[in-house]
Amino acid sequence: MTPRRRRSTGRGRRDQRNEAARLTDELLDAGFNKKQVGEILGRNPSLVSQFFTKNKGASMVEALRAVVQEVQTGGPRDIASLKALAAGHVQPRLNREGYRARVRSKREHLRAEKTVKDERGKPVIGPDGKPVKAWSSSLAKAGRQHIASGASRLRPVVEDAARYGGKIAFTVRARRGAFTHDAGRMADSPGVRRNIVQRRDGTEERAYADNRGGPGSGEEGFDGAEFKAMVDAASGDVTAAVQKWLVDNDRIEPGTPIVGLEIRAWMPKED
Repeated sequence: MTPRRRRSTGRGRRDQRNEAARLTDELLDAGFNKKQVGEILGRNPSLVSQFFTKNKGASMVEALRAVVQEVQTGGPRDIASLKALAAGHVQPRLNREGYRARVRSKREHLRAEKTVKDERGKPVIGPDGKPVKAWSSSLAKAGRQHIASGASRLRPVVEDAARYGGKIAFTVRARRGAFTHDAGRMADSPGVRRNIVQRRDGTEERAYADNRGGPGSGEEGFDGAEFKAMVDAASGDVTAAVQKWLVDNDRIEPGTPIVGLEIRAWMPKED
């Protein structure tokens, strides 16, 4: 008779876990779950699972250690108190150069910079010992509610383009029947078939000055300074400026409300 295989206790695997996973185990044993641990750390619960599966969490060790100590010594166990405690111990993730890494997120406003390089292609180092950065692009989105309140997050994108000599393109969302030209007509935004989104709620998105289709597919960005002058003439209201441009250039029916707007700015490549 074949002897029965002894059931593993899993202790060997637990002993091989990294420090973040080991400390998380302490909290799990104390009655918390992974979702709660994620809330305490201010991170998504999926990251907590990666402590165990992908050996991540090195930047969370100090925070986890502080929380475990608080729990084991009989301190407050509510999530809000433990989250406040952990916030002071979470260490930022660093990139290969040793600087704080950028956190990826679905934000409504983004600004990118690139490292300035010398004639030999090496990074230019500033007085602080860090590589010199220069603006390269900006993007901001505004929905119906934000537009109604003035869409203030759109202005920095326009100001970046004007300050650094950049270009601007935008995508506007409005009622489908309000556009004066059929989608894809050369009189509107050439190549718009590739830059159009029709929504189920009866609205439509159209991109202007994007030029994604290459030469001959549309204007390659509005001049940043000229676009800012247009916004200034509209008392700083980017949505009102875009709406006026659409009406003046026979793109949309007068009085049509804009329910969504995305402004993109970038630094043109040097020839």
